[in-house]
Amino acid sequence: MPVDYKKLDNPAWHALTEKHACFAMGTDEFKRYDPGIVLFAGYKTKKEDIFSDLDGVVGQGESIFLFDQFQALPGNYSIETVVECLQMVCDTPVPATIKENIILLDETKQDEMFELVSEVFPGYYLPQTRRMGAYVGIYINERLVAMAGERLRMDGFTEISAVVTHPEFGGRRYAQQLVTHLIEKNRQSGITPFLHTGSGNERAIAVYELLGFKKRRIIPVTRIKRVV
Repeated sequence: MPVDYKKLDNPAWHALTEKHACFAMGTDEFKRYDPGIVLFAGYKTKKEDIFSDLDGVVGQGESIFLFDQFQALPGNYSIETVVECLQMVCDTPVPATIKENIILLDETKQDEMFELVSEVFPGYYLPQTRRMGAYVGIYINERLVAMAGERLRMDGFTEISAVVTHPEFGGRRYAQQLVTHLIEKNRQSGITPFLHTGSGNERAIAVYELLGFKKRRIIPVTRIKRVV
């Protein structure tokens, strides 16, 4: 079956209507993840008024993230942040050599995972985000020092996310090894890995390119809040 890359222009919607339908809340045209899982939402791009169902999905004071450009917000919503992300896809992997012991992180590691990601990338990872897919890590002296995992998952594609190494353990190629592990896991099942990183994060982009990721497009990720 040919790969439909256009799905990646609306990744949250396709995840919520496919592999992650079990986490979906909302309507047939606007859906969000269970707020305990992650704050992403998505909508049918052909819908004329994408926000007509928004108040029934987002509570007062709540925030959600939306991918790509969208029409003007209703007056009771405000934009909190906009991050220009580079979306990258891995069709032809260039694997790094795996030297470390990579372990699957389960619910018993939940607090350690949240603490590590929050120290480096606060706001995007919640304690239950680990339920979105497989998360793996590297321990040194019984301490979780690096991790990576699967976030948005849809038919044919899996997003690699939460690629984090504690600053004290940088320069040891832990991230490359963890990402290689996840690439191989997905490619064995015929799934194409993709990811998002800051468009100005040249160091991360260079690492991902060494692993075989190619730049696909810039996609804005906007955090909006219902204020009334």
